[in-house]
Amino acid sequence: MAKEQTHSQFQFWHKIGRRDLLLGLTALVTVQMSRSRFVQAASPKHLFTLGVASGDPLPDGFVLWTRLAPAPLQGGGMPQKAVPVQWQVATDAAMRQVIRRGTAMATPQFAHSVHVEVTGLEPNRWYWYQFRVGSELSQIGRTRTAPVLNSPVDRLRFAFASCQNYEHGYYTAYRDMAKQDLDFVVHLGDYIYEGGATPGRPRQHNGSECISLEQYRDRYALYKTDLDLQAAHAAFAWIVTWDDHEVANNYANLTTQNPRDQATFAQRRANAYQAYYEHMPLRRSSSPQGADLQLYRRFYFGNLAALHVLDTRQYRSDQPCGDGVKPRCTEAFASEATLMGHTQERWLFDGLSRSSAQWNVLAQQVVMAQFKVSLKGNEVFNLDQWDGYVAARHRLFQFLSDRKPANPIVISGDVHASWVYDLKVDFDDPNSEPIATEFAGTSISSNFAEANIPLVEASLPNNPHTHFFNGAFRGYVICNLTPQQWRSDFRAVSTVQTPNGTVSTLASFVVEAGKAGARQV
Repeated sequence: MAKEQTHSQFQFWHKIGRRDLLLGLTALVTVQMSRSRFVQAASPKHLFTLGVASGDPLPDGFVLWTRLAPAPLQGGGMPQKAVPVQWQVATDAAMRQVIRRGTAMATPQFAHSVHVEVTGLEPNRWYWYQFRVGSELSQIGRTRTAPVLNSPVDRLRFAFASCQNYEHGYYTAYRDMAKQDLDFVVHLGDYIYEGGATPGRPRQHNGSECISLEQYRDRYALYKTDLDLQAAHAAFAWIVTWDDHEVANNYANLTTQNPRDQATFAQRRANAYQAYYEHMPLRRSSSPQGADLQLYRRFYFGNLAALHVLDTRQYRSDQPCGDGVKPRCTEAFASEATLMGHTQERWLFDGLSRSSAQWNVLAQQVVMAQFKVSLKGNEVFNLDQWDGYVAARHRLFQFLSDRKPANPIVISGDVHASWVYDLKVDFDDPNSEPIATEFAGTSISSNFAEANIPLVEASLPNNPHTHFFNGAFRGYVICNLTPQQWRSDFRAVSTVQTPNGTVSTLASFVVEAGKAGARQV
């Protein structure tokens, strides 16, 4: 861990001094003030060990999050009683111009997490926030409200990320992200991995595979003790959705990959969903209801972008053909098969029909484009992706082709590699015109099997709609939008095996408004 990170872990603001760290975690922003005094945690048992976060930005407010956890990896360490948590929002980094304040109750029922829905703020501007319990202060976080619906917006800049297996490496990508000029961050799933500890990896999970609520809580706590992840949360509002590893690998609705666990899987999913809510900056509308949690939702950023956030796990049909990477069987073409569920599908089509935004962004989990690999004389597909749900994908693509919502862009995670695709109604017809563009981001830390890279590269000529592939590097993607152009910059980390990797731009692609399809710049 870098020296400046170790030093800043236990420093928290009271009055801001000359060029002190804005977030008390990494050198994100510095400010010039006169009088200086810090509040410093007396020991590692500080209440705010898991940092602060904000999310779900609207024009008049956002969600603020923290969790009280003096012993984060031992169940939190809080007493079995409610604790009042004071919060405040200011218009300045020094927290002197406080414009909203209140008290939220951190209860044992939700692991002493708080979700404060702040309203009544000005649109499209930065705010700073902080929590207090007794005399103890959290670090200061920064966040931003969204522009008013249909108001003119000439620029939007955000990052998206996914797949941060703690055991596979360090979160250097988040350290880089926290230093960027961004309006918000989108996380596309696999925030945690549920598996047990594996010796010989750069870092190790705490305990065995997550099944119980307590195990999921401790796993989130482990991930959230990472300072680079804390810094990225404290710097920007996050808009989150999940994939499979927040519960179990390749689960589909209430079907688990291991038939022996099927009888108890609904309870496991309920445990996982509750822990997810407890650790994410989500609104009360996303609070868990047993084994269910409402996560798909929509955000507007003036007239420039509509962000349609999807959930392709909770409602999907079981993977066809026994799951895996293999030739497609008849079930892969079944008309009733679905990734989104029919209610969410109608919600998406309705939102796209009504959208007047210049860019319509589908933020979702698994690769949407077709990609076929020649293996031992067969064409094989990843059946956990949209390639296993051909009819559902065709319905979506036919809708995009017929109704033509403005400039659809798909952002995806899951695959631990960087990809750029043209999306087509018929991938096998070379004359089929692109109807949208997909950017699939690599992982923050999760491995991509090196042995698969030559196999994928050899298959690229048979997938001419694929403009880019790189499986060698971990990282994330920065998206820069204007009314005229979308630009995606793929940020790559030199190594995640040690905490001192460097980050650079691996490749950049643009999409011109009114013309589907990406080109490299």
